[in-house]
Amino acid sequence: MTTPPAVELAPVPPSAAGELLTLQRAAYVTEARLYGDPDLPALTQSLEELVAELAGSRCTGAWLGRRLVGAVRTRERDGTLHVGRLVVAPDLQGRGIGSLLLTAAEEAGGLPRAALFTGHLSEANLRLYRRAGYVETHREDVHPGLRLVHLVKATAGQR
Repeated sequence: MTTPPAVELAPVPPSAAGELLTLQRAAYVTEARLYGDPDLPALTQSLEELVAELAGSRCTGAWLGRRLVGAVRTRERDGTLHVGRLVVAPDLQGRGIGSLLLTAAEEAGGLPRAALFTGHLSEANLRLYRRAGYVETHREDVHPGLRLVHLVKATAGQR
């Protein structure tokens, strides 16, 4: 992994929802190719759906100047921080931005446990999550060709 660029982590404001959706779609194209599925929810989500989702979750962005280059969404459910849609611009993947976002999400969540999932073929994601201390709990068959790997981590956060 190379040194991450000098990004600033800050909340993604509602006014940047369009930019976030563009980033999300760009980041998930490789996942769609990997699974042979162009209809992944991250690729078919509308701007209106994203705006509604953002209203009920926290979204932290990684900004390189004025460019949104990464983001992660979190929400609390049943005392657990649920981490989702961790995305990094394709041209900057593998440079530590995802790790920075994941750590920031866990720290901001302030909860003793974090949970997330990814696809079974997403080796780079699985490596990132395992390096960060996540442990697999189970796998869930979604449809032929897609199995979700669920992972959890005990965090230092406490409210």
